[in-house]
Amino acid sequence: MRIRTGDESDLTAVLALLDEATAWMVSRGNTRQWGTEPWSDQPKKVDRTRELITTGELWITELDGAPVGAMIVSDQPMPYVKPVDEPELYVRMLVTSRRHAGKRIGEQLLAKARSEAVAKGVSLMRVDCFAGGAGELVRYYERNGFQRAGTFTSIQDWPGQVLSMRL
Repeated sequence: MRIRTGDESDLTAVLALLDEATAWMVSRGNTRQWGTEPWSDQPKKVDRTRELITTGELWITELDGAPVGAMIVSDQPMPYVKPVDEPELYVRMLVTSRRHAGKRIGEQLLAKARSEAVAKGVSLMRVDCFAGGAGELVRYYERNGFQRAGTFTSIQDWPGQVLSMRL
């Protein structure tokens, strides 16, 4: 497995990962987090993903040359999250292939984000996620060193959790 930088030419691969994750969530009954339709079929989500890629730093995890994970980080939080008054590295997107679950792809990408933050002299990392359902996603980030730092309700009316990590 290797992690490489990405760019807008990786949009199709990122959308495929998002489509796979959405289908997996729907198969488990989670239709509230990302809806039920593939991201690649929704022009607004395609445009939003392209914007995240072009305004942030994209990292792609590959296994045998195929993309199996993607992460976008930025020095700015998502627009719906209150900014902080110190430099930060914000994980704006993290998605991994469900076909390769258990291979620690997400953990490796988060470790990459930590090393990038340290290299930039940043001592705060934050992320936000869906806090609904049974809270599995919040617990995932907590297992990876994040702590709960606030809640919000998104425009789509789903509960969100902001998490932070001091480096």
